[in-house]
Amino acid sequence: MLIVLVAGEASGDQLGAALMRAIARQAPGARFAGIGGPLMQAEGCDCWWDTGELSLMGLSEVISHLPRLLKLRKQLVQRVLELKPDVFVGIDAPDFNLGVEKRLKTRDIPVIHYVSPTVWAWRSGRVKTIEKSTDRVMCLFPFEPGFYQRYSVAADYTGHPKADEIPLHVDKAPARLALGTGAEMTCIALLPGSRMAEVEKLSASMLDAAVILQKRYPGAMFLVPAATQRIGEFFKSVLGGYPGLNCRVFSGRSKEVMSAADVVVCASGTATLEVMLINRPMVVCYRVSGMTYHLMKWFRMLKTRYFSLPNILAASLLVPELLQHEVTGRRIADEVMRWLDQPALISDLKMHFDQLHRVLRIDAAATAGDVVLRHLAAAGD
Repeated sequence: MLIVLVAGEASGDQLGAALMRAIARQAPGARFAGIGGPLMQAEGCDCWWDTGELSLMGLSEVISHLPRLLKLRKQLVQRVLELKPDVFVGIDAPDFNLGVEKRLKTRDIPVIHYVSPTVWAWRSGRVKTIEKSTDRVMCLFPFEPGFYQRYSVAADYTGHPKADEIPLHVDKAPARLALGTGAEMTCIALLPGSRMAEVEKLSASMLDAAVILQKRYPGAMFLVPAATQRIGEFFKSVLGGYPGLNCRVFSGRSKEVMSAADVVVCASGTATLEVMLINRPMVVCYRVSGMTYHLMKWFRMLKTRYFSLPNILAASLLVPELLQHEVTGRRIADEVMRWLDQPALISDLKMHFDQLHRVLRIDAAATAGDVVLRHLAAAGD
């Protein structure tokens, strides 16, 4: 049995390695090849190219590398067609993988796409491309298969790997000890984002809120995990305009910072899922350029009622969402104070977050492995 996998970034390498382990437990003779990183290579994947070949950020970077990417995709398709694997699994990276999958599907190679693009929130028209490109989609969230059912696309819920990785109970004490913060002090985490564009738009508002909150809670400490060195340097430069603020910036360590926090203020994105799984109250901020915001409204690009993952998963407003002009120091501070001053609200939120964590915690790798092997068995009948 030969399975070709293509992972386009570090997170895909993690998913691919876990999927390989799960399949190998049930099918010890399975062989793996394709595009992966060090984790997939360690599991025995014959990597023709490294994941780094596809890990590009930003439109300008993609355009400058487009000729090379097109050549790589052509070579990949040719090699897969020559080998005729039992199944091809494209892991995330939809802009690259769906193009490959479409070509393979027309040549009768069984194809599975692992990690649904967010078609339920943005650019829902992409589902037509997915329908033409893949035989099956493996989804990380429980509501996604229902979306695909409307378009007659086979889809399976496999659970989220982060829900397996993060325990159901995360204690503050070890994280605070590791970070060197006081056990009893009020700790508020500020997560302005993992992309520089987000950090530039949110940092000042979050620090404005911190000033207000420090006056209300004089012993409070603010913790900031910088996703990259560049982001850390930028945030520190902004922080220089807030003398006297009890704020510490860490290099990475986002999970420890979330775990240590009483409340988390964060940019919208996957960080909100991690905060939910760690089970901390949060305030979610989303701000884009003025032109992008008006285009979003004009073309009704946002298809969901909410934009943060906890609220989308719950289909209700569990945590406050601040959008565009609402992202001010005053509004952020008010929402943080609401959490800190009303423990009953936090208790209720923790119950909801625990329930959502259990829904997502279904051994994602093993479940996805079962889907792949069942699909192989059906294709062989």
